[in-house]
Amino acid sequence: MAVTAGILIGLGFSPLAASGLSLIANTAPVAFGALGTPVITLAKVHGYDLMEVTAMIGRQLPFFSLLVPFCLHNLIMKVPPVVPKPHPEAAVYVLNLLSATGTGILLAAIVGALFMKCKPVQIITTYFRTFWLVRYSLLTIVLMLALGTLTRYSGTDTTLGLAFANTGVFYPFFGTLMGWSGVAMTGSDTASNVLFGGMQKVAAEQLGLSPNLMGAANSSGGVMGKMIDAQSIVVVSTATRWFDHEGDILRYVFFHSIALACLVGLYVTMQAYVWPFTLMVVGK
Repeated sequence: MAVTAGILIGLGFSPLAASGLSLIANTAPVAFGALGTPVITLAKVHGYDLMEVTAMIGRQLPFFSLLVPFCLHNLIMKVPPVVPKPHPEAAVYVLNLLSATGTGILLAAIVGALFMKCKPVQIITTYFRTFWLVRYSLLTIVLMLALGTLTRYSGTDTTLGLAFANTGVFYPFFGTLMGWSGVAMTGSDTASNVLFGGMQKVAAEQLGLSPNLMGAANSSGGVMGKMIDAQSIVVVSTATRWFDHEGDILRYVFFHSIALACLVGLYVTMQAYVWPFTLMVVGK
């Protein structure tokens, strides 16, 4: 709690809000605090089976952990130079199942299976077999998206963006690498644009650069980080059945990723300063 409260104070929370949020968040995890001491003590003193009572607690507390993030709604303030005007950050989750890409893929798979005269039992069996095969990939994707949300609400992305803005004339290059790092961390060009798009615009305006140029650079540089993000590597290792070799795959593609990102950064820098490349900039 002390560490969390200190971080919140550093982010600009009032002492009351920092104290309250730290205390609220320090509820569900307490049962497993101090390397599980509360549960271990319960089992040893009263004769419970340690694994069974631990599993039972794991079936109770996680649901309440989901309620804690809602306490952050409109309590995080975005202020200049991150945004032109101060405004609260809403903690909103949009469940867009109908417009999600995966929904279309699932429906296409079902229609295709029926068209090929597969039996419903075969479709369901294949679905669950595939789900089990990619279970670690799905978990990795969920955790990385959670990390992206955490960096957004904790101010980590803003701190990184402000640091990049201090590079001055070199910002077009390093701003491109910001997009690269965003995709490398979150695994999504969309998420990277959400994380750093606003920062790119504000920094570009402060430095006299085209906001469109740096917004595009964030996305263009970001795609070069797709090959090294955790979930992409896990997906290809799962698809090729080359399990436990994720490190080998990462080492194989890492140089290509950083080299391509640097090339995009140099190209964006020329578009920012060097004629005739400056003529390519839209909406100066």
